[in-house]
Amino acid sequence: MTLEQSLPICIAGTWRQGGGERYATCYPATGEPVAWLNAASLDDVEAAVQGAHQAFLHSGWAQRKPHERAAVLLRIAALIRERAEELAQLQRQDNGKPIAETRALVASAAGTFQFFAAACETLEETITPSRGDFLSMSVYEPMGVVAAITPWNSPIASEAQKVAPALAAGNAVVIKPAEITPLLALQLARICDDAGLPKGLVSVLPGKGSLLGDALTRHPLVKRVSFTGGTRTGKHIAHIAADKMMPVSLELGGKSPTIVLDDADLDHAVAGVLYGIFSSSGEACIAGSRLFVARALYEPFMARLSAAAAQLRVGDPADERTQMGPLISAAHRESVERYVALGLAEGGRLRLGGERPRGGMFDHGYFYPPTILEGLGNQQQVCQEEIFGPVLVAMPFDSEQALIEQANDSLYALAAGIWSRDYKRAWALGRKLQAGTVWVNTYKQFSISTPFGGWRDSGLGREKGRLGILQYMEQKSLYWGMNEQPLAWAGVEAGQ
Repeated sequence: MTLEQSLPICIAGTWRQGGGERYATCYPATGEPVAWLNAASLDDVEAAVQGAHQAFLHSGWAQRKPHERAAVLLRIAALIRERAEELAQLQRQDNGKPIAETRALVASAAGTFQFFAAACETLEETITPSRGDFLSMSVYEPMGVVAAITPWNSPIASEAQKVAPALAAGNAVVIKPAEITPLLALQLARICDDAGLPKGLVSVLPGKGSLLGDALTRHPLVKRVSFTGGTRTGKHIAHIAADKMMPVSLELGGKSPTIVLDDADLDHAVAGVLYGIFSSSGEACIAGSRLFVARALYEPFMARLSAAAAQLRVGDPADERTQMGPLISAAHRESVERYVALGLAEGGRLRLGGERPRGGMFDHGYFYPPTILEGLGNQQQVCQEEIFGPVLVAMPFDSEQALIEQANDSLYALAAGIWSRDYKRAWALGRKLQAGTVWVNTYKQFSISTPFGGWRDSGLGREKGRLGILQYMEQKSLYWGMNEQPLAWAGVEAGQ
């Protein structure tokens, strides 16, 4: 297939052209097209959901023994590993992340399918303590058709975190990838086909979320939505779900505090703060974008941090040495620049960065350098709103009580980081921070075995973890009568 030809999309097990407008996905490092495809249409949404419903009812997937479903998930994991380099290079082109990072994301996706294969095979149902003349038990059953709406910043890893547990639970899945990064979701659907997953259980709907995601969420046959993305969209989905009485998982925005206490190991703290905000070019919901440093350490720490940030390698995502690639689009870079300008207008000053790099690839791609703002208070707009770029706002603090109040003073509560040699002190502080995840002397480390999610405007529900599969199942209780005599209330005696 040539670049000019449109890629087919997967609708209920059939690969065909989408019914929507033709558009290009572009490489953020150059702005040039990577592939063309036709977006899905509303008719495609209907076909995908109806096909998924029929596959759920008639493919036998939901009725397979857990170890049989697990075997297919393990084949999916094996095929991801087999095609790992191809997938990593495609993701590099799809969203501009450095190749070292996309390789890690592909490996994560394979590990996710492997993990949920094990979770599926070992999930236990329970006989509950008896409270009468009956045997009571609790069992779990698949929901039917679920929707997985995924973001542009970590394709395939995000898809895997939703698709793997949903399939493990016995459901059918309709994937709505971000409009600008659909290629990895399409490849995942191919892999599911090749692994022997029954046709129709996975569909992929590229195109505008405001049209397709909305229709998918509203569809009466969709029994659950798992969404990762912006808070505004997440709240919209939550309103629709409330009208449908439908459960949702929402992993939304963040404005995560990272804290350097006065007893921190500075080598570890500098490295961790850099990684927390500038890896992925800051395009991460858990980015440590608010930095609080003990005042006694502030100047020496900031000097070291700024010097190290200035040495980060910004450039070609295909280069093995690159640490920061481009931002996802020209429009997103302009949004980041507006926030930096706002921070300066609010009285902040630049410690580092703040201007586009120039020359060569920089003149064509959407690059932005590591940027550090200081001189601002936690109430300023740039300290409260998610920038989603490589912009760190640094602030000194004088007491731990003031620190806790400022760190928790946010609409968001997704993650936080603490740097201290005193683990008892870090433990006490970590328990007081309002966040779904707290890292101590590390940052932005993940495990598929550990639940993840946020509080407040950072979302609802949890993904990952052994019991993450239960997010995609309905719980049912069964009672088995063990009484020798008929129920006394009816006044019927045995033998009459």
